[in-house]
Amino acid sequence: MSKNLKQKLVAYGMVLPAFLVVMLTVAYPIVSAVIQSFQDGSTGEFTMDNYTYFFTDTAQRNNLLYTLYIVVVTVVVAIVVAYLLALYLRFVNSKISRAIGMLYLLPRFVPAMCAVYAMITIIRDTGMINRIGHLFGVNINLGMMYHASGIITMNLWFNIPFAAMMIAAGLGGIPNSIVEAASDVGAGKLRIFRSMILPLSIKDVIVAATFVFMSNVSSFTTPYLMGGNAPKMLGIVLFDEFNRYLDYNRSAALSVIMFLICSVSAGVYIYTNLKENDWEKN
Repeated sequence: MSKNLKQKLVAYGMVLPAFLVVMLTVAYPIVSAVIQSFQDGSTGEFTMDNYTYFFTDTAQRNNLLYTLYIVVVTVVVAIVVAYLLALYLRFVNSKISRAIGMLYLLPRFVPAMCAVYAMITIIRDTGMINRIGHLFGVNINLGMMYHASGIITMNLWFNIPFAAMMIAAGLGGIPNSIVEAASDVGAGKLRIFRSMILPLSIKDVIVAATFVFMSNVSSFTTPYLMGGNAPKMLGIVLFDEFNRYLDYNRSAALSVIMFLICSVSAGVYIYTNLKENDWEKN
């Protein structure tokens, strides 16, 4: 046996345990769920009914559209606010920016259940804002509980610090010298941003957006505690199908649907990483 072959066998042998773990814990459940999603719950025969149910039933279709609406709004608002925050932290050197830089990640360390409960005590119709309003003779009912606006607000609380952290890391890699050089030759702030800062940071913006998108498609805690009975986000629908109705085949189908929705974002992430070298050259 040649030395080269021995080295390859040793390398494959070292990788094999990790590969088997991934296959057993990730690949097998995915394949099993896909197979189960095409089976009839009573007969086990092949059927597409589990999928057509979620696209033909009015309530389930509303749940899907409701989820996409909340996720898209969350991604757009979170990325815009996070990008502005990251720009401020990167290019403004002041006591305020340094203080914000030390504090803006604190929401990431607050347990989700505690954060949601805290938000509920503030925005519900008998919450803190309402009680403060009563001190001034005003009855303030925000109407955010059991409404999409409440879920979006809570999602932004979680996702803006995370997105800002990722974008700020990318902006931190932009040398001050190129910005100063462009300013020295007469380029305005808007021109520097449009021609230099934005192209150099767009990859980090896209990556942050994909992570925010994927994390919110399957969110459970916030919509479970703050969402209404109808429509529901897909994470709650999946919980109901699996635990309340015990319909495992429809649960598998919904899992596949959610996976396909997230795979669009994952595809953007992979494409962004593959094109990173081309963008750097340009």
